Amino acid sequence: MKSVVAWRKEAKTLAAGGRRLAYWTAHEKDETKPWLLLIHGYPTSSWDWTFVWRDLGRHFRLAALDMLGFGLSEKPKDIQYAISMQADFQEALLEHLGVGEAHILAHDYGDTVAQELLARHQEGTLSFLLKSVVFLNGGLFPEQHRARPIQKLGLTPLGFVLGLMLSRARLRKTFDEIFGPNTRAADEEIDAHWSMIVEQGGKRVMHKLLRYIPERRENRARWVGALQAAPVPMRLINGGADPVSGAHLYHHYRDLVPGADAVLLETIGHYPQTEAPQAVVSQFLEFHQRMRTITA
Repeated sequence: MKSVVAWRKEAKTLAAGGRRLAYWTAHEKDETKPWLLLIHGYPTSSWDWTFVWRDLGRHFRLAALDMLGFGLSEKPKDIQYAISMQADFQEALLEHLGVGEAHILAHDYGDTVAQELLARHQEGTLSFLLKSVVFLNGGLFPEQHRARPIQKLGLTPLGFVLGLMLSRARLRKTFDEIFGPNTRAADEEIDAHWSMIVEQGGKRVMHKLLRYIPERRENRARWVGALQAAPVPMRLINGGADPVSGAHLYHHYRDLVPGADAVLLETIGHYPQTEAPQAVVSQFLEFHQRMRTITA
C-alpha cells in the first residue's frame, strides 16, 4: 500500500458538474496497456486501491476517482447524493482522460455505480466502450445486503446523528466486525481511512451517502437486470467471511446470473483488496488472461 501522504501528493483535480473531484492515474501514456477504471466503496476512498495499485499497473493504465462526498473530493452537504450522479462523474473522468474503452474493477458502493454503467452500456448511452467488469464484495442484490445497525440509523430521520457518533474507535470496531478473523486492518490502515473520511468535514455527509441503500431497492430491476443480461465478461471475487455481502451473496450471484463466474475467498471479509491483495490480483489477472486482455 501507499502512505496517505504519498497518495495525497499524487492526486489530480477534475472539475465536472460544477464540482471538484480528486483522481489518480498510472501509466496513462503507455498505449500498449488497456485502461482499468477502479471504483471504490463506502465509506472509504480510492486509497483502498493502493494495496493492488502497483501490481495492476504492470498490466493496465489505471484511473481512480474519489467520488463526490468521499476522500479528497468535494463533500457538499446541501445535495441529494445519487448513484446516477456518481456514474456521471466516472464517465466525466474517462472523457477527461480521452479514454474510449475500459475495464472496471469495483467494490461495495462502487459495485452499484458499475451496475449503472453496465446498464448504460446495454442501452447504448455509455460514453465509452465497457470491456469487462469485476466486482468485489458489495450489494449487487438488495435482498442479500445485510446493512449494519449504524447504516440503518443513518437512513432514519435521525440520520445526521451518524456523523456525530462516528469516531476512529467506532470505525475500528465496525471494520473488525466486517473483516476476516485473521485479516483485520492494521492501525495504519484505519488511520488512513479515518483521515479520508474526516477530510473537509466528511462526517456531516455520511448519512446522505447512504441513500444508495434504498436506491438499490428502487432500481433493482435495472441494476440486477444489467447483471443478468450483461453482454460483457464479468467476475465476482467475494470475501466469504463478510457478514454484509459475503458467502450468501456469492451463492445468490451464482444462482441468479447466467453462466456466473464467481470466486469465493472463504476466510476474507468485506475488503478483499486490502485483506488479501495478492489473491485479488491473482484472480483478477487470471480472469483477464483468460479473456486475453493482457499477456501472461
